[in-house]
Amino acid sequence: MPSPRHDSPAPGSQSALRARNRERISEVLSEHGPSTQAELARLSGLSPATVSNIVRQLVSAGEAEKSPTTASGRRAVSVSLTASRAVAVGVDIGRRHVRLVVAAKNRQILGERFSPLPVGHTAERTLALAAREYAGLLEDVSRSMEDVIGIGVGIPGPIDQRTHTVIDGAILPEWVGIDLHPRLEQTFGRPVALENDANLGALGEIAFGRHDGAGSLVYLKVATGIGAGIAVEGQLLSGALGVSGEIGHLGLQASDVVCHCGNRGCLETVASTRAVLEQLRQAGRDASTSEDIVELAQRGDLATLRLLEDSARSVGEACGHIANMLGPEAILLGGPLAPLGRVFLDPMEAAMRRHSVPLIRESVRLEAASLGDQAEALGAVAVVLREM
Repeated sequence: MPSPRHDSPAPGSQSALRARNRERISEVLSEHGPSTQAELARLSGLSPATVSNIVRQLVSAGEAEKSPTTASGRRAVSVSLTASRAVAVGVDIGRRHVRLVVAAKNRQILGERFSPLPVGHTAERTLALAAREYAGLLEDVSRSMEDVIGIGVGIPGPIDQRTHTVIDGAILPEWVGIDLHPRLEQTFGRPVALENDANLGALGEIAFGRHDGAGSLVYLKVATGIGAGIAVEGQLLSGALGVSGEIGHLGLQASDVVCHCGNRGCLETVASTRAVLEQLRQAGRDASTSEDIVELAQRGDLATLRLLEDSARSVGEACGHIANMLGPEAILLGGPLAPLGRVFLDPMEAAMRRHSVPLIRESVRLEAASLGDQAEALGAVAVVLREM
């Protein structure tokens, strides 16, 4: 299965609009069940003629079926999604975990598996674990490999989509330079789409979260690294090489700290969870994971709250520049610090407002992402469902 950046229609094009409208009808049928075309038009906000054309396409593709019914005492035609055993699998590989989610074509989530990983895990070891979890997950939901239409895989850090390799300076240095696409297809035995985790977070929020109607949004993942997934009209802005949204390497800070990318003063050196954890250890706190940061903050530890405020203000400054350049409808905070809610969002928003122009800062919504830890894996599912 080719990477979505090669085949997806250009954002804002007529083909992108038709694809989005078709997805919208499928979403309505998934959420509301069998519906007449008049109901589909009302629920989707599309014109009756557009709905009629989309229904014809879905029926022709075998994705929907028609049956006679009555509406307001008159004969009508009911449209419903066809029953199918086909499923899509999303795999989110992080610095300390691997998560797999399986969903039906109607976007019903059927099952999930999660396994922790040690820091510094190798591709060979992780893919072997993922293969075992994949087999177990299919058994959990009574599916076979033949039922899987594709696998979406998310990796933290930039991926060169020309070579399907993780770029030097990434969060998983042990994975740098490996041609992942053939390895992944050999591991799972199905077509694979490979994408950056922040990009998948953006797609997950659009396909499974509260933001399916957003014309443009930015999914900001603050974790060991800091990256942004940017979506316009439901399509990713991936850049010429498939690499975009690397805001963790904006030089916003007067800092002498050398970043893993080789530069000094990158946002990640002062605002990532790795940076916060290092400062907490220097302050004598027993903290080694992002969960420790959240727990200390929720207990009201003053040092943690101060460091988080500093981190949030730095991230908010970067968001101000993003808002000025893109003017998105929403910027969503994802990653392990999102459960902190307003503790992190309030100073982040104050800094964003300070660094963005008035018209834009009044229109951009800043809020926590809605999907929690599942966002990236569900985004990987969304890639498969779109491609197929």
